[in-house]
Amino acid sequence: MSASDSAPGSISEEPVYFTGDVTRIAGVTLHQLRWLDERQIVSPRKEDHRSKYAPQQVLEVLTVSSLRKKGLSLQRIRRVLRLLRREWGQYSAAMAAGPEKLYLVTNGDSIHLEAQAEGILDRLAGAKTAMYLVCLSDLSRAITSEKPARRSRTRQLPLF
Repeated sequence: MSASDSAPGSISEEPVYFTGDVTRIAGVTLHQLRWLDERQIVSPRKEDHRSKYAPQQVLEVLTVSSLRKKGLSLQRIRRVLRLLRREWGQYSAAMAAGPEKLYLVTNGDSIHLEAQAEGILDRLAGAKTAMYLVCLSDLSRAITSEKPARRSRTRQLPLF
């Protein structure tokens, strides 16, 4: 059940993603999602014994996954998410509005959100420590372009 779980006529028309949707989109396991929730890194809303993620939370899971794959420690990822959440309001509308790319450049202690390649190259060239780069707009597109999952049917082996 991908995206929209809103009741007709409800106030919130924002899509909602369930745990299965997030695991498929982000390429993480159910155990990893629970682990992120237990450590209060990304905590979904709980309703009727189901976890529901807002699009921003799915983007956060994708960002965590991407930064972990690049080797950033969980302590630094927690700091990056905290800083990213503070800046989110300014950039979320810009990401949704157009084809412009938005990049996160971080060393784990600070973040820089860049929309132009020249700014990224300047930051990387002037860096004294390892820097990590994540294209937030590509991650965001991965959320919105995700097609509803189709259950794979396994063929039952004939008994005789």
